[in-house]
Amino acid sequence: MNWDLLRFDWNRVRALLVTAETGSYSAAAAALRLSQPTVGRQIAALEAELDVTLVEREGRGITLTPTGLALVEHARRMGTAAHDLALVASGRSDSLEGVVTLTASDSVCVYLLAPLFAEVRRRYPGILLDVVATTRAADLRHREADIAIRNYRPEDPELVASRLPDETGGMYATAAYLDSVGRPRLEDDLSQVSFIGFNRDSDFVAGMAHMGVSFDAAQVVLASENHLFQWEMACRGLGVAVTMRCIGDADPRVEPAFPEMAPIPVPMWLVSHRAVRMSRRVRAVFDLVSAFFHARAPSRSAKG
Repeated sequence: MNWDLLRFDWNRVRALLVTAETGSYSAAAAALRLSQPTVGRQIAALEAELDVTLVEREGRGITLTPTGLALVEHARRMGTAAHDLALVASGRSDSLEGVVTLTASDSVCVYLLAPLFAEVRRRYPGILLDVVATTRAADLRHREADIAIRNYRPEDPELVASRLPDETGGMYATAAYLDSVGRPRLEDDLSQVSFIGFNRDSDFVAGMAHMGVSFDAAQVVLASENHLFQWEMACRGLGVAVTMRCIGDADPRVEPAFPEMAPIPVPMWLVSHRAVRMSRRVRAVFDLVSAFFHARAPSRSAKG
């Protein structure tokens, strides 16, 4: 290998790659947490360093030249290698200090994990937690998170998944709202009932129909990806919402909308990247999360 050819700055190549992927300097700057002029200067410096033209401006966007297109293909492979290197390096860390990023849904983070977060701080004061509360599945391969709690088992062979005790869900509403619609049972006409959910797509409607709750998409009067918003709206009497029973049964503002309804199964999986989980601090948090959920299981079963 001719090592004299490898003198270019990786940060400049990364700026080009992210600009190519996002389509503009401004989007690349946001992704890289840099200023737009800095991204432009890095790409200009790379062009000067290689003595080629890589990008051409078109309005607010950019277009890659043929040379730029060819170089970006190699840069993508470099980016993948850099991700792999970072994964392996972080997985070799023996320190119980540093940041561990955990992601789960907003409701799981707020209602289930709050005691766990306190325990992590008590037991591992050197570990800093970054919590990503979202319904979107974080990309563990690209280090968007170190640990994820998901409702499905991942298929990626590079991810390690541990089954947690399942939760169950139900549908809840305020007593006043249920009184206003006549407290229907599942076998009754539910056309006057308003529902609150993540969306109005066929999967949600069909999934509820499978549980014996039949309604039209037009009856989903409020839709939001934020479950905390959904739940607050249900507690304010705007309709019927789905949540885990451990949340709904503990909230005095609501009651089961359909007491005869079978529990909705909510599978729970604890997931991490195989390489990252080798990190001592990630493994410590991973094991603590697992122990926390397993410890909850007997008390939850005792409550019914």
